[in-house]
Amino acid sequence: MNLTIHSSFLPQDDPDAAVAFYRDTLGFEVRNDVGYGGMRWITVGPVGQPDTAIVLHPPMALPDLTDDERRTILELMAKGSYFGVNLATTDLDGTFELLVARGAEVVQEPTDQPYGLRDCAVRDPAGNMLRIQQVDARS
Repeated sequence: MNLTIHSSFLPQDDPDAAVAFYRDTLGFEVRNDVGYGGMRWITVGPVGQPDTAIVLHPPMALPDLTDDERRTILELMAKGSYFGVNLATTDLDGTFELLVARGAEVVQEPTDQPYGLRDCAVRDPAGNMLRIQQVDARS
């Protein structure tokens, strides 16, 4: 068996702000932007990595949610504890400096973790946590 991760999903509550962050702050390319019923699903991914993507979706698109569940999801998003994704780079400090210069909301500066990773964390406009870890260039 040979499985890969093709795409993961993160909620967004402001599609224009999401596009601006993922395109202009992270440097991702926008691969698809689909509207339906007043909502937008936006697919973004790292340049030169067409097999990996994040789909930014409206969190309220699920028709079976109750009003209480929708309210809970929005509250969790606002706290930044609903969804997240881990990214990687061979230059954590340089990436962090660039993200700060581009106005990213910093959650954690580059830190050597006791479990052996060096990482930092920022939030996207919807509150999703993006952890970025240092990897070897050969990874």
